[in-house]
Amino acid sequence: MRAHPHLFEINTWPWLDAMSRRSGRITTLGSVPDREWDGLRRLGIDIVYLMGIWKRSPLGRTLARSNLQLLEVFDRVLPDWTPRDVAGSAYCIAGYEPDPRIGTWDELAKVRAALHARGMQLIVDFIPNHTGFDHPWINAHPDRYVQGSLAAFRDDPSAFRVVEIPDGDVRLIACGRDPYFAPWTDVAQLDYSNPETRAAMVAELGRLAQRADGVRCDMAMLALRDVFGETWKAHLRRPMPATDFWTEARSAVPGFVLLAEVYWDLEWRLQQLGFDFTYDKRLYDRLLHAPPADVRGHLMADPAYQRRLALFIENHDEPRSAPTFGDRLPAAATVVTTLPGLRFYYDGQFEGRTDHLPVQLGRWREEPADENLRKFYERLLTAADADAFHSGEWRLLDVHPAGDGSSADLAAWRWVLNRDLRVVVVNLGSNTAQGLVQLSSDLPDSGDEFIFEDQLNGDRFPWTRDALRAGLYVKLGKGGAHVFRST
Repeated sequence: MRAHPHLFEINTWPWLDAMSRRSGRITTLGSVPDREWDGLRRLGIDIVYLMGIWKRSPLGRTLARSNLQLLEVFDRVLPDWTPRDVAGSAYCIAGYEPDPRIGTWDELAKVRAALHARGMQLIVDFIPNHTGFDHPWINAHPDRYVQGSLAAFRDDPSAFRVVEIPDGDVRLIACGRDPYFAPWTDVAQLDYSNPETRAAMVAELGRLAQRADGVRCDMAMLALRDVFGETWKAHLRRPMPATDFWTEARSAVPGFVLLAEVYWDLEWRLQQLGFDFTYDKRLYDRLLHAPPADVRGHLMADPAYQRRLALFIENHDEPRSAPTFGDRLPAAATVVTTLPGLRFYYDGQFEGRTDHLPVQLGRWREEPADENLRKFYERLLTAADADAFHSGEWRLLDVHPAGDGSSADLAAWRWVLNRDLRVVVVNLGSNTAQGLVQLSSDLPDSGDEFIFEDQLNGDRFPWTRDALRAGLYVKLGKGGAHVFRST
């Protein structure tokens, strides 16, 4: 896999449903047309992430169909929904095997082979924190879950579920949770103080390593020994092990891609524990809400750290980028497509979809594609597919004022591979901005005349070496971007 790869996430259930509706027959993984994979390869995608392929919990599906808060969401994003459209949460699973609606192990193997034939890799979900309440372990291995007392249940009945084990025992099994939010009442909390639980989850990860090239680890920071220990200290029956679960997991699957969904500034720590890539939610938030200076400051981090960040402006957890970023979208998309790290895209992002589909729904509303946005992404991804953006050297550039103070809204960087120079400039502010990008030290030693061709629109700008000593002059409207190739 090349450096700074491009990942494309597919919400598999509604994706297959949409294909089925178009073709008039049920489409599963094994019958996905080759043109789907060919199209992703043409866009320069390196990794396909099939989200939500595992067997959904029937109990979780029932709970999703009867949750009044969720029903309001369904009403908003899919006004003609029916209970049949509710597949259940992709993160409430009854086992690590393909859901019958998605396909079979053989069909998944066929997809992986198709991707490999096109130079792409496959990653799937790994959900370390919890399972559905009808997962086989609930009955066969209840001690793999956090248990509550009757007093704890009386104190907070929404945090536990009463489960009768086949041998007649009754357990109060904790619902999964993020410590900053209410319990997730459809899932059972795994106990990472129990060595048996850890060994079983490492074994599951090992089995997935035989079927895919990597995993996206859901809420990976919740399994850290201190985070887990603090969250569940009132209910643990044994001390936490001395090592982190992820240390054991990484050792068990060398060479297997580990991508962490992680928050709370724990990205570096998970990288140190062996994760290949970690979510960069901080950059997303800064692009959306912070002043340009904060974004530039973000890009001053250690390059070794940055190259292992997963950059996105959209995924299945975040709202759709087109309505969220509005006229600032070109700049935001250019940022995450041309910086070091894993560049992460979501199905529907390139077409400008506006509906943020909850993970419980198996069908999405038909939306017309934004053809202008689609063409923009095609140009952007084609530009970023160049070797310079993967094998080249990256450096943040200074931008000096050009007659006013608006240069503070600009951010610029360059990639250099041999004599191939690429320069990216984005306007992160709310108004037109101009500035002088300082790159004279990056120009080739030979030649006194240069053409800067914008890969996003084909515009060409001639410059002399002497003129560039003051800087490359740029002027961009709100949300504008340049991706220059110097010739």
